[in-house]
Amino acid sequence: MGKRRVPDLYRSPFPLYAVRVDPSTGLLITAGGGGASKTGIKNALERERQYSATLLHAHDTDTRATMNMAVGDGVLAAGQDGNCSLLTFEEAETGGRGSDTRAETPNIVVTHLADVQSDLNPQEPLQKVVRFSPDKSLLLTGGTDGHVRVWEFPSLKKKLDFKAHEGEIEDLDLSPGNKHLVTVGRDFACSVWSGNQMAAALNWEETTPQVAPKSHRYLACFGRVEDQKDALRLYTVQIPHKRSRKPAACYLTKWDSKSFLPMLTSACGMEVFSCLTVDSGTFLGLGTVTGSVAIYIAFSLQRLYYVQESHGIVVTDLVFLPDTLKGRSIKGTNEAVMLSVAVDSRCQVHAVARRFPVWLLLFLCGLLVVAAVLLLQHLFPGLL
Repeated sequence: MGKRRVPDLYRSPFPLYAVRVDPSTGLLITAGGGGASKTGIKNALERERQYSATLLHAHDTDTRATMNMAVGDGVLAAGQDGNCSLLTFEEAETGGRGSDTRAETPNIVVTHLADVQSDLNPQEPLQKVVRFSPDKSLLLTGGTDGHVRVWEFPSLKKKLDFKAHEGEIEDLDLSPGNKHLVTVGRDFACSVWSGNQMAAALNWEETTPQVAPKSHRYLACFGRVEDQKDALRLYTVQIPHKRSRKPAACYLTKWDSKSFLPMLTSACGMEVFSCLTVDSGTFLGLGTVTGSVAIYIAFSLQRLYYVQESHGIVVTDLVFLPDTLKGRSIKGTNEAVMLSVAVDSRCQVHAVARRFPVWLLLFLCGLLVVAAVLLLQHLFPGLL
C-alpha cells in the first residue's frame, strides 16, 4: 500500500514558516522566505481565502524572512530577525459610491504600523515566537536571548522584560484571562509564570521514571476543556534533545492548569515533533521534522489522524480553522480542519470527518439491551 497523499491547497514560491487564519474574515495568511542572504528567494506575507487558496495579496518583506506570526484584530505581528513587525490588514471596499457589493476577489490593503525590538542577542538576534494575549490587550515575544518581552497593545508600551531561560526560548503561550504564562526553553525547562514571577516548574519525568533526566525538551500550549467553558488544560510535547542511532520516543502530556501536575502522559512514536497547536479543546495538531502530520484527541491523547511524510521536509507551523461563524462555515461537515505549512513551500488541508457521538452509541446499545430483555420476556414468560 502506498503512502497516503494529501493534495496541496497552495504552493508558494518560497519556503513557508508560519500560517494563521483570521477568525473574523476567514483569510488564510502564510509567511516565509529565504532570509537575508542572497538566495534569490522572495520574503513575503501572503493572504489566501478558503479552500481554493486564491492569492489575494503578497506583501514583500525585503531581506527579512518572517519566521513566526500572530494575528490580532486586523493586525499581524511578524517575527523578522530580532524585531517584531506590526502590520494592519483589511479588505478594501469596491464598487461605486453607495454600493454594498464587493468584488468576487476582494482587495487587501496592508499598512505598516510599527516595529519593536524583540530580541537583543548580541550575536544573531532572532525572535522565535510571538503571541497576542487571548483578549488582544498584550503582545508577547520570546527569542534567542532567553527574555520574555510583553507590550501593552495597541500602545506598545513595554510592560515586562525578564530573563526566563538560559538560552533560546522555543515556545510560549498565555492562558485565557492572562493569568498564567508558560514558556519553553532550550535549557530543558518548561516554566509557568505569574507576571515575571515563576509559579511552577514542570517536571513530566515524574510520570516516566524510565526516561533519563534532560534527555527531552518541550513544546507547549494552553487549551480549553471541551464542554467546560472555564476549565483549562496545558499540553506539552517532549521531544529528544539529541538524535542518536537508537531513536528515542516522543511523549504527549496533559497537565492540570491549577496544580500544574501531569494528568496523563502518552508515548507517541519515534518521529521528532517540530510544532504543536490546539483547537478549542477537542484536538491537538502535531507536525514532525520528517514532514508527517497528526491530529490527536485532547482528552485521551489518542491519535485520530496521521499522514506519514505529508510534506517533503520539516513541518514548520500548524493552525486549526477557528470555531467562529466564519470558521464553521468553511469547515462544513468536518469536525475539524487543520492547515499545515513546511519548508517545501506547500500549504495543505487536513480534515477530520465528524465522528458518531459516543453517548449516542451507548444510548442505542442500551436500547438494544432493553429491547432484547422485553422480547425474551414476551417469548418465554417464565425465563426472566
